[in-house]
Amino acid sequence: MKTTPDARNFSPAAYAELIAAIRARGYEVRGFFDADPNQRHLIVRHDVDFSLGAAVAMAEQEARLGVASTYFVLLRTEFYNPLSGEGLAALQSIAGWGHTIGLHFDAALYPAERVESAVAEECNVLEAAIGRPITVMSFHRPARPLIGSADHVAGRVNAYGGRFVREMGYCSDSRGSWRHGSPLEHPAIGEKRALQLLIHPFWWTEPSLPPEERLRGFLSERAAFLERELAKHCLVHKAGS
Repeated sequence: MKTTPDARNFSPAAYAELIAAIRARGYEVRGFFDADPNQRHLIVRHDVDFSLGAAVAMAEQEARLGVASTYFVLLRTEFYNPLSGEGLAALQSIAGWGHTIGLHFDAALYPAERVESAVAEECNVLEAAIGRPITVMSFHRPARPLIGSADHVAGRVNAYGGRFVREMGYCSDSRGSWRHGSPLEHPAIGEKRALQLLIHPFWWTEPSLPPEERLRGFLSERAAFLERELAKHCLVHKAGS
C-alpha cells in the first residue's frame, strides 16, 4: 500500500497525496497572517507563472481537499492577461473557492529604487480589477538579496520575508522538480516547525509529464488558443483560414 507521494509524479492525485501526508504528520494549513514558525503550520502558496487555467484547476481541487491557499498572480507577463475577461473570471473563481489572491511581482522590470512604489502601484491595479484587497506579495524569480528580506513590502506581507523563509521551513517545486528534496524530507517537518510550501500549479496538471514535455504542450495549447482568438476577432484571418 502506498503511504507517501511519489515526488516524481506531479499530478493532481500526487498533490492530494502530498497534502494528506503532511497533514498526517500533524500539520494544519494556515495563511501568511496566522502561521506560527514554531508550530506545525503549513502555508500553501502558488506562484502563477504560466497559466491561469492550471491555477483554477488546482484551486478547485484544493477546495475539495479543504485547503485554503494563496495564489500570487503576475500583472506584467507575456503568458497571460489577468485583466482580460477570461483572466478576471479565473481570479474570481479562485477567490470564490476561498483562496487569497496576491501579487506576483517581477522586480527585474524596475530599477531597485522603484521596487517599493511599483509594488504599491501594481497592487492598486489588481485590487481595482478584482474588487478585493491585495495584502500579500511574492517576488518572481527573486535575486538573492530579496530572499529573506523585509517581511513587508509596500505595506503587504512579503512571502520571501525572513519570517517565512528563515524562521519557517521553505520548499519549492521550482522547474518542475523537488530540487532540494521532497517536502516530507524537509528538516522543518522533522523539527515540527512551520513550512511554507511553494507549488506552481502549471507542473501539476494532467497528464503527468516531464517538465520539457509539459512546456512543449503548453506552447501548442497557447498557439491553438491564439488561433481561435484570431478567428473570433479578425476578419482577415477568417477569410484566409
